[in-house]
This record gives sequence, structure tokens and C-alpha cells, in this order.
Amino acid sequence: MHEPIGHGTRRSARVSFNAHTPSRRSLRGLDWFVFFLADVQTGFGPFITVYLTTQAWTQTDIGLVLTAGSLVALLGQMPGGAIVDAARSEKFVAGLSIAAIAASALMIAAAPIFPAVLLSQVVHAGASCVLGPALAAISLGLVGHHGIGERLGRNARFAAIGNGLAAGLMGACGYFVSNRFVFVCTALLVLPTFWALSRIRSEEIDPQGAHGGPQRGGFKPLATGFLKLARDRRLLALAACVLLFHLANAAMLPLMGGVVTTRSADWATVLIAACIIVPQCAVALFSPWVGRQAQAWGRRPILLAGFAALCVRGILFAAVADPYALVAVQVLDGVAAAVVGVMVPLIVADVTRGTGRFNLALGFVGTFVGVGATASTTLAGYLSDHFGSGVAFFGLAGIAAAGLALAFAALPETKALAE
Repeated sequence: MHEPIGHGTRRSARVSFNAHTPSRRSLRGLDWFVFFLADVQTGFGPFITVYLTTQAWTQTDIGLVLTAGSLVALLGQMPGGAIVDAARSEKFVAGLSIAAIAASALMIAAAPIFPAVLLSQVVHAGASCVLGPALAAISLGLVGHHGIGERLGRNARFAAIGNGLAAGLMGACGYFVSNRFVFVCTALLVLPTFWALSRIRSEEIDPQGAHGGPQRGGFKPLATGFLKLARDRRLLALAACVLLFHLANAAMLPLMGGVVTTRSADWATVLIAACIIVPQCAVALFSPWVGRQAQAWGRRPILLAGFAALCVRGILFAAVADPYALVAVQVLDGVAAAVVGVMVPLIVADVTRGTGRFNLALGFVGTFVGVGATASTTLAGYLSDHFGSGVAFFGLAGIAAAGLALAFAALPETKALAE
């Protein structure tokens, strides 16, 4: 049997997972780590398209490199989770991933040519597939199942704040310096990210807790673990639900952006910016409450509320004509994003407790997220082109309603599994 990969060893003498309380330093370090990590990842958003366009790239070439990154992100979800489950040190894996992302940003800034940008997109997508599960593992290993709900809510808050502030910073860099400097700034933000990661004490991350049970290295245990996950009806139901959620959700804002541009072209950019900022504020405000209430009310009712919010959002987008009212509707996007962002990893943690495959299961569910999000824009574009935007929004709302019905009928309450 192969040894788990990673760096260093853990202390053999360790208090039990739920018996210790992490230090204030580690918890604050995790807060700042999530914040700066969101800053770094923001640089790889729409700024890439803007920068490559200024470098005289064709839209076809831009689409090719972005598609390559998307494919790696989709296919790398489960391998990324498996790597984290096999690692001895989640912090070491996270550090390597951050370094890879920094190298990707510098590669884009230094050589905006097709091979370099294609490689940077592949490296960034692969590193992100590992980084997400590593963050979840560090969080679960620090606070345990008893505290993971509130911790996930806090993570979502700091990520939303980081995304909002970073978008403003990157935009200012692009306007006042150059579009190339956006990626230099992204690489520089890795430095405070490393600092925040160093503040988290490795000895306070419980190794079994971080993986949902004892680690099992080697190919055979990995294959066996995957087969068990693939047969778990609760996990399959959750994966199907999140596929429908993202199939309904991913295209709503781009589709609404086209509608707003048609109705109010002069203010379209400002309105779209507001449509991005408003849900981020809602996520920052709402997520910690979601995490706390999940411990009191259970996971299922809150997840159902998130699907209901998405369904209502789609209906309102179809029915509301005023562009400024559409911005207000985006509050529901923040509510739904906060619910799903906290509930999905929380339910996965419940279902996989004791298996040692928490991060592999996150990757399994993440694959369904990617499939839903990828298909969403194509489906919405087809409906809009052939039947109009109103029908497209109603269609997306109908998909959200199907996800709500599936969650109600097939997804059991999992809160008892964490107690």
C-alpha cells in the first residue's frame, strides 16, 4: 500500500477530534486565508478576457483557452479531492496550490501568447481543484463536525468580502496602471495569503477530522471508497440537486445582463456591476446565520429555502421590466448562494463522517456542479434565441423548482450524523 502524499508528519499524540478548541490565532488565520484566497482567485475572472482582447487575441482563441481551463476544472474535481484525502499535510498541499496559481498569473502577465496562456489556465484550474478541498479539510480539521456549519458560513462571508474588494482593486489596477498589472497584482496577493496560511497551527488540524475519518492511502482503498460514495443514495441525491441548482443558476445573471443592456444601454455596465456587488453583500451578511441555523434547524429546511429563492428569482427576472428592480432581485441570488455554499459541504461532511473520504466526496459533488454550470448557459441561450428571454427565465425557474422537488423527495436530513 502506498503512503499518503504530503510533507512532514503529524504529532502522534493528539486529543480527540471534537475535544479540542482551536486557538484564536488559527481561527483568525483561517479567516484571513479565505479572504486573501478570494482576492487571488478574483484575478482569474473576466479580467482575462479584457486583457487578452487588448493583446489583439481573437474571441475564438480566448474561448479555446477558457474552455481548456473549464474542462480541467471539471475533470479535476475528484482527483483534487483524492489528493487532499491522501495528503499528510493539508497546509502543504494548499501552499503548493497557491504557488501554482501565482505562477499562472505571472505567466499570463509575462507572455500573453497562446501556449503560455493555455498552460496557465490548465495549471490554475488544476491547482484550484486541489485548493478548494484543502480549504474545506483545514476548516473541518480545526473545528470538527460540531462547529463546521458556522465555520463554513464564516468562510463564505470572508470570501464574499474578498471577492468584492478584489474586484474593485483589480479594476483600479487595470484602469490606472494597465490590464497586464492585474495579473502582477494577483501574484503579489499570494504573499499575504501565505502569511495567513502560516498563522494556522498545523498541530490544531485533526488529521482524521480533516478527512472525515482515518486516511486510507493507495489505489485500491481509493477505488473502493469511490465505489462506496457512488452507491450512497444521500450523496447521489445531493449531487443531482446541485446539478439542477447550477443548471438553473449559472445562466441567470448573464441572461439578465443581455436584457438590461437592451433596455438601458447607457447604464448597463453600472447595473451589471451592481448586480454582482448586491449578492456578494447578501452572502457576506447571510452566510454565518445560515451556518448557525443549520446546527439548530437542520440542513434540509435551509437547503429547500435556497432552492425556493432561486425559483422565485427566475420568475421575477421573467416578470419584472424595470432594470433597477432587477438589481434588487439579485438579493435572492445572495440568499441562494449563501445557502448552497454552506449546506453542500456541510451535508457532504455529515454523510462522509467516519469514511476518510470527505474531500473525494466534495470532488464528486463538485463534478456535478461543473456539469450543471457548463450546460446552463447553452440551454438558456437556446431558449432565449428561439422563444425569448421571458421563456428562458421561466425555464430556468422550472429547473430550480425541479431541484426543490427532488431535494424534498429524495434528500434526507443529515444533521443527526454530525452529533
